[in-house]
Amino acid sequence: MTRRRAAAAPARTTADALVGVGRRFYDRGWVMGTSGNFSVVLDRAPLTIAITPSGAHKGALAASQILRIGGDGQPRGRASGRPSAETAIHLEVVARTGAGAVLHTHSVWSTMLSERHAPAGGLAIHDFEMLKGLDGVATHTHREWVPIVDNDQDMSRMAGVVHRLFADHPAVHGFLIRRHGLYTWGRTLADAERHVEIFEFLFEAIGREGGHHGSRQRS
Repeated sequence: MTRRRAAAAPARTTADALVGVGRRFYDRGWVMGTSGNFSVVLDRAPLTIAITPSGAHKGALAASQILRIGGDGQPRGRASGRPSAETAIHLEVVARTGAGAVLHTHSVWSTMLSERHAPAGGLAIHDFEMLKGLDGVATHTHREWVPIVDNDQDMSRMAGVVHRLFADHPAVHGFLIRRHGLYTWGRTLADAERHVEIFEFLFEAIGREGGHHGSRQRS
């Protein structure tokens, strides 16, 4: 009986960690209202993730709200809420990158830049020391291409767009949805949180200098 209850919800430490991320991101203004969603891979075979529920205020999350979702996007065990509407995107990112955690934020700067650079299909970032906070980046001269895709309320179709994005840009660390926000990921939740911090710093720096840092896709 105890084992059955334990399998119905994410491990308490994982749920607590997601609650902590929600509070920190809310305090930074990156997930206002009920925006944003976060997930962590619990098992690879069969794929199971812990994810925040739909419509939840990320600054006031409780560990009991975190849901356990299978690779088919359906809840596992007893669930008191609905999974994020963007679960399909999280599952696609995990499948394409092998990520252990996926984080989605809705900051002012990412939203503004996603609109400003949408005609170019993305934003090129280079010559910032903070780029070295991204996995595998060892120099400020690195040129990071951040693709921008159009928003869509059809999440199955949106997941298909993300699938094609990775086919075209397999080395990216994140992408923007136009007038919506950032998706980034990492091998662990701590890695993914660091990537959010790096990208949000870079977006604000570029936005404050006029938003014209770079928009040409890298070759």
